[in-house]
Amino acid sequence: MNIEIKKSKKPIKYEDAIKFMEKRLIEIDQNKSSDLIWMLKHDDLYTAGTNYNETEILDKSMNIIKTNRGGKITYHGPGQVICYFVIDLKKRKKDIRKFITLIEKTIINTLSSYNIQTFSDKENIGIWYKDNSQIKKVAAIGLKVSKWIAYHGFAINIDVDLKKYQKIIPCGIKDKSITNLKKIKEQDYTELENRLIDNFILNLKNSVS
Repeated sequence: MNIEIKKSKKPIKYEDAIKFMEKRLIEIDQNKSSDLIWMLKHDDLYTAGTNYNETEILDKSMNIIKTNRGGKITYHGPGQVICYFVIDLKKRKKDIRKFITLIEKTIINTLSSYNIQTFSDKENIGIWYKDNSQIKKVAAIGLKVSKWIAYHGFAINIDVDLKKYQKIIPCGIKDKSITNLKKIKEQDYTELENRLIDNFILNLKNSVS
């Protein structure tokens, strides 16, 4: 199984990242390129998926980029680790729900290696942490499938400024809040990207039909 691993040190413009992934998708569909896992960061921005509602924008003055991924409105910026991918599901089971479960498992297993226990929720996509009696989101997932090739990705909050989420109703969920890993447990997360990649590759290998 051939997967290219790409790591970008400098922040990537959102539009450039989407163009790059869409180009790779065409190349994969034509058997001209391999699957991709891409670790990167974005500067401050808000993106709206295909299911968002205008009422979820609380600060009407801010700029929001509309995108073709699933999901609603979310924030990207400093203090996040972002994993984009372009993965050919034709080489695996053509099952979008199972692929989402694979992503959830990748994040949950990775955070478990830091002694942080998280979980998924069928009703509210993403990865969640129980903070006493409150349920808080620590990772967002959004993807698009075209020609049975999945792309876009997920973002995990490490020490992101949580005030940024006050301008929106994150992912359209009013009764749950957002947190980050540093608030959950103060520790060194410098190896998070590498652990995510290792777990993602392992889970993808296990998914090959």
